[in-house]
Parts: sequence; structure tokens; C-alpha cells
Amino acid sequence: MRTILITGPGGSGRTTLSAATALAAAAKGTNTLVLSADRTDTLGAALGVPTGPTPVEAAPRLTAWRPDPAQDFRRDLTALQDRASSALDLLGASRLDPEELTPLPGAGELALLRALRDAALAESYDLLVVDLPPTPQALALLALPEELRRYLRRLLPPERQAARALRPVLGRLAGVPMPADWLYETAGRWDLELAAAEAVVADRDTVVRLVAEPGPAGADAVRGAGLGLALRGLRTDVVVANRVLPEASPDTWLAGPVAQQRKTLEEWREAYDVRTVAHLGRDPLGADDLTALAAPGAEHTGSPVEWPVTDRLGEDGVLVWHIPLPGAIREELDLVRRGDELVVTAGRFRRIVPLPSALRRCTVDGAGLRDGELCVRFAPDPKLWPRAR
Repeated sequence: MRTILITGPGGSGRTTLSAATALAAAAKGTNTLVLSADRTDTLGAALGVPTGPTPVEAAPRLTAWRPDPAQDFRRDLTALQDRASSALDLLGASRLDPEELTPLPGAGELALLRALRDAALAESYDLLVVDLPPTPQALALLALPEELRRYLRRLLPPERQAARALRPVLGRLAGVPMPADWLYETAGRWDLELAAAEAVVADRDTVVRLVAEPGPAGADAVRGAGLGLALRGLRTDVVVANRVLPEASPDTWLAGPVAQQRKTLEEWREAYDVRTVAHLGRDPLGADDLTALAAPGAEHTGSPVEWPVTDRLGEDGVLVWHIPLPGAIREELDLVRRGDELVVTAGRFRRIVPLPSALRRCTVDGAGLRDGELCVRFAPDPKLWPRAR
């Protein structure tokens, strides 16, 4: 299944373009599902068909789905209370009824990730179009599976679950109760669910599509999004310049905005495959307007993002890890080695990545940024590196 994740700054028309992209693919005979995370039904307004927690047929070969975070949150918390009933009774805690539960911040993101996973596992669609939140929230959402899995592994390492028989003894020795089996089982189930969502996001057939209006604000948004996506190893297939004004217009007052758009488009074309969508002169509503937008197709181009390691031991005595970071600024870069992980900070973005196996037996020997690529040098640690015979 191919997946297109669509995001952009708030008010850029990303939901409308998500609907138009999905509708165009379905019209070509592709079984398509379009997902949205919006609390309000902007997706339904664009398609002309109300959407909600139950998938609906919006057009031939097109299904629309807007997961309900409240429903998932109530179900998950109720199940957790059932699993922890003994501990809650011991503490004298009173349970919460499903009717009194309201979703906490972040429940919407988790609901969308779960829907993303379910759609991929169902294997009922050839194309999945996801209307993500505005770019800052979208970047945090795409990072969530990887980061939560790391937290779970640190707080409840799976290898400790194997010592079930020793847990009562260890509890008496430590003087504190050890985590119960249900806690490890719950953590294991969460890890599997997060791993499935992470696999969809990181799949070679998944791309991110940026939607923005060409102009100073849109240029800043695309620049920041490009860096954040690159640090996550995600690939941008096209940048959709939305609401582009006509070059030849009798209205003289459009000359300034048109020149501004032209400048931004030239800048984007130096780094991205840019597709333009004309301004209809109104808010697109319904299938006819979405078709008139002529949204870019769903064909994927290019290759997945790679962070290769090159062997320069013979020439310089180092291994070099190449990390593409287009748009990064040298003064805003920071690297910290932490055990078998590397903490990379680029501007306001930060990611903790595991080192490739060969680099874990090395020490950091320096780093440099050139032409949008961060090159980190690693020198073999004599204590860990096999000696040549």
C-alpha cells in the first residue's frame, strides 16, 4: 500500500488538497482511503459527504474516515482499569466510568496513528491519503511512535520480564514490589501497536507531501518542515503550491502578490519537485471543485532517504556517517554521543537515533556540515575494534 502524508501550515488548504488527491486517485481506479485528524468535519465539507468515526463511501473507490479520539481513549482507559483492578482496589481508588472520560491532550494523535496502523494491516486499499495536522503538530505526531517505544524500552526493558520466577525474591530484597505481569504485557502490546504505526511511517512507499501558499510565510514553513522531516528520515515527494494567482491578470493590484509568489516558487524549485494548484476564486466544496483543482497524482518518485556509512579507514582511519539535513545551519547543530545512541539537534528539532552496529565500537572523531549534509566521523576504539592479524 502506498501512503501519502499531507501537511502544511495552518490555513494552507491541506485538508482540501488531501480530499482532492484522494478523489483524483479513486477516479483513476485506485482503491483509496483518506484519513483526517481534524476535530471539525472539514474533510466532509470538502468532499460534500459527512465523515466520522465510521468509514463512509465518499465516491466510487474512495472511503473517508475521521477517527474519534474520545471513543478510543474511553476504551483504552477502561481496559487499563480492568487490568489494574487489584492494584486500584488495594489503593482504595474508585474507578472512572466511560461516560465521564474526556480525551486528554495527545489522544487525537494516538487515534490517528492507530487508524493508520489499522488501515495498513487491513490490506483493503491500494492508497492511503492522510490529512495530518498543521506542520508543527504533524512533525511531533510522526515522531511519536519512535519516541514512545524508546521510553517503554527504558522504563520496562523486555529482558527483565523473563525473570518472572525471581520477581518475588527481588521484591523482598529491594524492599519494594516489582512490576506485575499485566504491566509488562500492556507495555508489550503498546510496543507492538507503536511498532506497526512506525513501520507505516518509515515504509519505503510512504512519502510526505507539503502544502503551502507561495509567499514569505509559506517559504518559512516549508524550510522548517523540510529540516524536521529530514531529521526523521522521511521523504518529501512534492511541494504543492496552493492558491496560485494567475500571472496574466487585468487587476493591477495583483502584481505585487504575483511577483511575491513567483519569487517563492523559484526558491522552492531549486530544492523540491513543485506542483502548482490555481486559486479558484472561492473555497472549493464538493467533488466538482476538487476535480477542478487538478491536484498532483499519487505516483511516487525518487528513492527512500538513506543515512549511509562510508568506510575511509584505509585513507583517513575513520568511518563517516552521512546524515542529510537540507536547510540546517551550522550554528544551530548539536551532537551528543550517549552510549549506543547519537542525540542530534538541528534548530528546534531533536532526535535520538541508535548508532549502526559498526559505529558502536567507535568514538566520535568530529563532524562537519557541507551542502546540507552532516558528516560525522567515527574512529575505531582500540579496546573494542578487532585487531588485524
